[in-house]
Amino acid sequence: MMRPLIGITTYVEPASWGVWHRLPTTLVPHAYVEAVTLAGGRAVLLPPDDADTDVLRRMDGLVLGGGADVDPARYGASPQPLTDTRPQRDAAELPLARAALATDLPVLGVCRGMQVLAVAAGGRLEQHLPDVVGHDKHRPAPGVYGSQQAVFESGSRIAELMGADREINCYHHQGVADAGALSVTGWAADGVVEALEDPGRPFVLGVQWHPEVSRDRRLFGALVSAASA
Repeated sequence: MMRPLIGITTYVEPASWGVWHRLPTTLVPHAYVEAVTLAGGRAVLLPPDDADTDVLRRMDGLVLGGGADVDPARYGASPQPLTDTRPQRDAAELPLARAALATDLPVLGVCRGMQVLAVAAGGRLEQHLPDVVGHDKHRPAPGVYGSQQAVFESGSRIAELMGADREINCYHHQGVADAGALSVTGWAADGVVEALEDPGRPFVLGVQWHPEVSRDRRLFGALVSAASA
């Protein structure tokens, strides 16, 4: 039986390896690929391409990955000093998110990916959470994940998947202020949105934390199962 094809959106960043230094590179942390593989899927990397969303016709599921901030113009706001955008990704990923929602393609949004889902669904973002919540616990230091205890909506998909586990690992300075047409189903203790979903669709889930780092088979397994249906 063929493994379901799971598209993963990618970063475009300067990268160095061997004799090559700071080349513009299409990449993604291998943790995403491994999380999909361990869950039984076949990972397919999707470079930013704003020409169309036709690639989704070949995909059985979609992971919207993490990375830099969504351009505030995409939700009708002006950029604040600490907002760091990648317009090329926005131009490609927002149409992919909207197309996935429109066609009921199973989709998992991770960190930035959850924020992309929110904006695609008509929502908006907080551009710098420390200005709102008064602390840096969601991104305590460069390259250091924060540890949070989340609360999940009873009866929600994320509550079912996480069970009694409430520990999450996060690394973000922005957050969802308005989920648009999606439902908020998870929060940190300070009220920051940690999970979004659409109970009216087969599988639409966004999480603000990084389940790929721990190769969380609950979330990636649920995506792969939905993609196999």
